[in-house]
Amino acid sequence: MAGKKDLDFTYTTIDKIFRLSMGETGDYSGSKYDGDFSMTLEEAQRAKHIFIADSLNIKKGSKVLDMACGWGPFANYVTKEREASCIGLTLSEGQAAAGQKNGLNLIVQDCRYVKPEDFGTFDAISCIGGLEHFCSVEEWQAGKQEEIYRDFFQTLYDLLPIGGRFYMQTMTFSKNMIDIEDFDINAPEGSAANVCALMMKEFPGSWLPYGPEMVIRNAEPKFKLISKSSGRLDYIETIGQWRKKFRKFNLHKYLLYLSLIPKYLTDKEFRHQVAIFRVSPNRVCFEKEIMDHYRLVFEKV
Repeated sequence: MAGKKDLDFTYTTIDKIFRLSMGETGDYSGSKYDGDFSMTLEEAQRAKHIFIADSLNIKKGSKVLDMACGWGPFANYVTKEREASCIGLTLSEGQAAAGQKNGLNLIVQDCRYVKPEDFGTFDAISCIGGLEHFCSVEEWQAGKQEEIYRDFFQTLYDLLPIGGRFYMQTMTFSKNMIDIEDFDINAPEGSAANVCALMMKEFPGSWLPYGPEMVIRNAEPKFKLISKSSGRLDYIETIGQWRKKFRKFNLHKYLLYLSLIPKYLTDKEFRHQVAIFRVSPNRVCFEKEIMDHYRLVFEKV
């Protein structure tokens, strides 16, 4: 699994830049346009939060666990608009500190190992993008990927009552995924080989599931699937809107960009990791159907 150091690079390094671009509780996961791309990014993210809360039957007084909570956008929504109580878990110190400053109950803890004795049980659990970081390349190569997912669903099973629901949103590999041996950071920019190699740099320690089917079969028999939908096209639009916001001028933000120049000039690995500001490997992977993106709702049986 991607460890704390890996996730601190991916999320804590860009913490201030992100919040200056997206807002204090901005959402760094795919939104929900459902084909209506006239919506603003904020409207589409709110539509996603409403969909998740409705799918999980969250109401006033519900106790919710938000795994891999990011800067707390979903925790913020269910707390303020559904009057639920919510604990958010992250491995990023930057995300937790920012969320706590904004009045959210965000804790630095590995969500894979939460037990009932830690916080009790929950009425509903969400995990928006977390599964993407649960399996490393090395664990996949060792044949441990499905075991990792089965163990995670056992954790969920222990935290929910019968009939309790779990929402998962995750990227997956899709029909045009290439062999890892073909990944090449020096391949032509935007090629499958190049963007897959950049993805590994952007998300160190992470390997995706092979389609939603891999997730669903490892949820069984403890959980039944309630709904499944692809958010691939929505994610393409989301990334386009993010890039506009990251580039929008803000003096403090651009000073932070400038502060990264010495590291950019002296650290080749860092140059690969921040190549996302020039080309979005995620977006190209979605466009080429190297990757897909799914919203999955499960119920404990």
